[in-house]
Amino acid sequence: MTELLADHTTLRVGGPAARWIEATTTEALVAAIADADAAGEPVLVLSGGSNVLVADAGFDGVVVHVATSGVSTDGGTFCEIDADAVGPTGDGASCGGILVEVQAGENWDDFVAWTVAQGYIGVEALSGIPGAVGSTPIQNVGAYGQEVAQTIWSVRTWDRRDRTYRTFANADCDFSYRHSRFKAEPGRYVVVSVTFQFLQGSLGAPIRFGELARRLEVEAGGRAPLVDVRDTVLALRRGKGMVLDADDHDTWSAGSFFTNPIVDAEVAALLPQDAPRFPTEDGRVKSSAAWLIEHAGFAKGHGTPPATLSSKHTLALTNRGGATAADIVALAREVRDGVRERFGVTLVPEPVFVGVELDPAP
Repeated sequence: MTELLADHTTLRVGGPAARWIEATTTEALVAAIADADAAGEPVLVLSGGSNVLVADAGFDGVVVHVATSGVSTDGGTFCEIDADAVGPTGDGASCGGILVEVQAGENWDDFVAWTVAQGYIGVEALSGIPGAVGSTPIQNVGAYGQEVAQTIWSVRTWDRRDRTYRTFANADCDFSYRHSRFKAEPGRYVVVSVTFQFLQGSLGAPIRFGELARRLEVEAGGRAPLVDVRDTVLALRRGKGMVLDADDHDTWSAGSFFTNPIVDAEVAALLPQDAPRFPTEDGRVKSSAAWLIEHAGFAKGHGTPPATLSSKHTLALTNRGGATAADIVALAREVRDGVRERFGVTLVPEPVFVGVELDPAP
């Protein structure tokens, strides 16, 4: 039976896989990839399909679907503490919380819901993000003031080059904004499980994102119950079409299509005075891709169906039904080029492109 990749991606775009393997165990996952590598067969490792744009021609090789499952606290509990009692940032805690190992194929939002129910602190603001757990360290998934790098303890991988398992501690993952060592060497490391370290309590981590703090009615740096943080984030994301809904074409997307640009201070100084600016640790400045897109003349809903910007958020490119990869790429190119012409800033796509390019070779 031919598997259409459009049936396995949130953009609902992509042609057939030449061969499809459903890997439900780590052993099966690694064996499928290792065997294909040994045979010289092209491999596409696909998990949640939420951050990928696949060509209309599909993939001429083996697609290995990561369908592993399991959540374990067997990694050990350093101690169980009440994080509510040690100050707003956990300062003064004399122990490290609990370790939770999660298999790569677990649904991310299901895992977040589980952590909230358990009273585990640190990923509640990442509620509603589609995809699988194993994808999160690759681009250091983040939203509403949290990143997975803040709670990841280690990442276990299969190294396709050296044909061995390798486990990386947090400090060795080279995490930065939407980046990691796994993204820096695309295709080399296959994440098989992720271990998180959580403090425990009823209040979430300090709120660092202004919009979220306002909706929760807390001061910046203040805290709110875990359940309230999750519910509020889900409401905010739904309002922007960022929670998957089969009946809402605004959610037929890859989420935020472009990363927020980080530019030199000299470039930032040339932006309009009201453009968002957030200083980074390396002396550069992060701005808002959504703001740049909108102020370059691309309003919500811009474009001609079946591919348009979301009617709820300018940062999402959506499939209104029947869009092709070529349609999505054409819209992405139009937006990127328009922002560059207006502001001199080149936006970088966030999704992984498979068989398509924003700038095809002449």
